[in-house]
This record gives sequence, C-alpha cells and structure tokens, in this order.
Amino acid sequence: MALPLFSLNLMAGDATTTGGYRLYFGSVARDGRAGIYRAILDMKTGQLGKAESVSPTAGSGFLVIHPDGRHLYSTLADRDFSGTRSGAVQAYRIAEPGGLLTEVNTESSGGSSACHVSLDPSGKNLLVANYGGGSCAVLPIKPDGSLAPASSVQKHTGSSINPKRQNAAFTHSINCDPAGRFALVADLGMDKIMTYRLDTSAGTLVPGDPPFTVTEAGGGPRHLTFHPSGKFVYAGLELANKVVAYAYDAAKGSLGEIQTINTLPEGFAAESTTSEILTTPDGRFLYVANRGHNSLSIFAIDSATGKLSLVGHEPTRGEIPRNFYIEPTGTYLIAVNAKPGNAVVFRINPEDGRLTFTGSEIEIPNPGCVRGMVPAG
Repeated sequence: MALPLFSLNLMAGDATTTGGYRLYFGSVARDGRAGIYRAILDMKTGQLGKAESVSPTAGSGFLVIHPDGRHLYSTLADRDFSGTRSGAVQAYRIAEPGGLLTEVNTESSGGSSACHVSLDPSGKNLLVANYGGGSCAVLPIKPDGSLAPASSVQKHTGSSINPKRQNAAFTHSINCDPAGRFALVADLGMDKIMTYRLDTSAGTLVPGDPPFTVTEAGGGPRHLTFHPSGKFVYAGLELANKVVAYAYDAAKGSLGEIQTINTLPEGFAAESTTSEILTTPDGRFLYVANRGHNSLSIFAIDSATGKLSLVGHEPTRGEIPRNFYIEPTGTYLIAVNAKPGNAVVFRINPEDGRLTFTGSEIEIPNPGCVRGMVPAG
C-alpha cells in the first residue's frame, strides 16, 4: 500500500549533512504552485525529504544542471520570449548552502515551445529542442553562467503518417555525443533522428553526413540516451511504445540499427506512450517510462552487442510518468508522475536491474522533470 505523502520525511530530513543528494524538480503546474522544487535524497535509506520551492517561475519544464554545480538551466513551458512567438529558456545560479535558485537571465530558445535542454560535454553551450517550432538551437554560456542569444538555429521541415501527432516537424530532444562532436536530435513529427556536427567553440550546428536516420513510420522518436561506453544509442519511440538500439559511429555521428523491442507487456492494448529513457551509470541496464501503462520497462543490456532483453516492468505508483532520473552511483531511480503529482524512489538491484519501492513518496505539483547534484560543501 502506498504510504501517505510526506510520511517518511522526518526520517530523511534535510540530509545535506548526512550524505544527502540534492534533487531538483521542474513543475508545470498552473495553480499558483508552479516553479522549481528541491528535495534531499538520503543515500543511506533512500528516503526523500520534503519538497520546497526554490524558484517561483511559472511553467518550469525540463532541467539540466551545469557540471560546475553552480548553475541550472530550464525550459519555460508554454512561455513566449519578450512578447514574441519564440519559446524561452532560463538560467539560474545555485546558491549555497541550501541550493536556492537565483534567476540570472532569460533568453529566446530559437523556436516555440522549448521542451528539452542539455549541455555539451565542455559545458560551453546549452542545447535546446523546440517542440512546436520544429527546431533546435545552441545558446552559448557566458563565464558568469548567463545565456547568450542563440548562436545557431536549425529549423526542421517534414511530417509523417500520424495525422494528429505528425502533421509537422516536432523536435523533442537534443543530446550531444560523449566526445562533443555531434548532436543527435529526435524529431517526433518527422520520424527522424537528425545528426548535426557541433562546433563547441563557435556554438554552431551543421547538418551531418548522413544528415539523419529514419525511424519506424509512425513511431515518433522522443528521447534518446547514449550508452556509457559511447558505442550504442537507445531511442524511445513515443507513439509506437518501442526502443530502438543503434550502433554509434563516433567518426560520422551516424546510427546503425541493431534491434527494435517493445516496451509494453504482451497483450496490453490500452493507450500508452513512452517518455524518458536512461541507462544505469555502469551501462548494464536500460529503463523506459510508459505513460498509460504507468510503468518503467526494465531491460538488460548485452555489453558486447548492445542488444536488449526484457527483465520486467515496475509500476510507477502514479499516472503519466513524465520523467525519471538515476543518481550517479546507480543505487536509486527517482520517477515523477503527473498524477497525483509525486516523486517516487526505487532502489536498483545491481544484479538484475529490478526495482524495489523504498517507501519514499513525496508531493510535487505536476512534475515534468527531475535532475540531481551533490550539494557543494
């Protein structure tokens, strides 16, 4: 039986002094509780402390934390920039101790409905995917952590076979490869994963050769993740509820399909779509969130071939799991559900990848993303 929200908070407390790990949650709530929230995960017990608002900015969506540990960047869901039709991204300074956020500046995302942000490995550039605009952009990061205007924008044009979801280009994520040479951009509307050569010094994106990889018609690529070895890429097909495993050519930034596998149990026929996809830090397991089935699919990864084998499914203890995060030790997975609006902690079995609910579940208003960092000091 699910425990009441906050029932275990006293066990965890604000665990910054007891080996705690700080988590930030982006909230897209529109009822006066919007913003970014912070909670502390006790690494010994797997318990989360109470979530506290650290930024009141409405519509904070997808988050990324700079490797310097002093800055955080967020999309602003459904926000226009300075009265234009462009979406927006925001830079924050992380204040210590405590991790409160101070707004640094806001910039145009280079297109409408910014939905995903990431960083290149050097930390010099913020990469942005604009869903409604069907575009991706690079925003250089200044020495003080603020964002400069976009130095490069690539606009997509195209469609696919689903008339409701794929009548135009809908760019859903952008991720740089481990070497910082290429950016892979999943476009749900076109059923393509675009490849761009990235110049981190100039902050530019140039179409690769080949410029894209075609995915299954109607599949709708949403998010993707690189295997820690850099040899494989795993892409979630949101509309088809599938994962595609690719061999990654680091010299060309190109993808070679290895395998396609379903994320839902055999016989499940209700509506469902995938959201986040991540590997464990050791590269042994892959997880995919299913919205509708309301579960996390667990796959074992063959380190030699990159192929996946299904281990099982774990209910997320809520509905519409939009996002999840695996902290760097690979001990815990934290999932966020849009309904009832909660964050749930699971312990990862290092032998088979299965998940066990730790008993910790806290309230987060309409969460869209969770990311973490080791508190400074």
